Amino acid sequence: MASDGLFAPLRDAALSAGRLRTAVAYPLSASSLGAAVQARAAGYIEPVLVGPRARIARLLEESGLPAGGLEIIDAPDDELESARAAAALARDGAVGMLMKGSLHSDHFMAAVVARESGLRTARRISHAFVMSVAAYPKLFILTDAAVNIAPTLAEKADIAQNAIDLARSLGVDRPKVAVLCATESVNPSMPATLDAAALSKMADRMQIRGALVDGPLALDNAISREAAELKGIASPVAGQADILLAPDIEAGNMLYKELTWLAGAGAAGLVLGTRVPVLLTSRADSVQARVDSCAIAALHARASGV
Repeated sequence: MASDGLFAPLRDAALSAGRLRTAVAYPLSASSLGAAVQARAAGYIEPVLVGPRARIARLLEESGLPAGGLEIIDAPDDELESARAAAALARDGAVGMLMKGSLHSDHFMAAVVARESGLRTARRISHAFVMSVAAYPKLFILTDAAVNIAPTLAEKADIAQNAIDLARSLGVDRPKVAVLCATESVNPSMPATLDAAALSKMADRMQIRGALVDGPLALDNAISREAAELKGIASPVAGQADILLAPDIEAGNMLYKELTWLAGAGAAGLVLGTRVPVLLTSRADSVQARVDSCAIAALHARASGV
């Protein structure tokens, strides 16, 4: 798998941090239960399974998964109610992370963002994928490909800051953020390029902190120094981006799926801007992707003081 080499140092670092108690909401599929058990065996999390106890216990037995020592908190056999119970554990400090089980993403996120969950912060909630592609020499973060549909300039600033904080927690001291557009030129007819230019200046004015931010940049000159040089682009970010900030969910989601399904990229994803890291896994994710997400989230939680 393309991700193995680049993800290995982060997996090792997550091991040294120890297991973090993680509420797994409604884990009623073999893949969601398997990921929680495997992440526990790997040393990243201590799962707290939240959902109908009898069904979870039966599925553990049917799947041949080791159930010894696993904590199960009985909750109604209802996706939203189980998600609310899991969120309450995070709100009350009983767990340091939340992980989606087999429930629908809308139900899971509804419980996370609800006012009574107590998990929201002043920041816009966003999603980030930590990705590894064979053609690129380092891990990079792609954001936002899962939560924000058409973010405003202010929301993009929060999305960028969330990703910067994640990158720093993963050991990148001063991340390089490429604000992606279809072109590297500012064009008043393309609003995304105006946002990109504004975000770059906001970083210069310390409204976005802890990173080098440049845009607009097209994908080729964001990740290829040769492409940037051929186009005459002088930029501290071009060709070496640590973070790719997509203009909207359409661009971000298509780029993520192209990289994973056509280029064999490895990916680990989590929701940011909440009081604790939130693992919004997909039903199509492999167990390894879910386990790597646990490792990344655990590192970010520890760096954030959870």
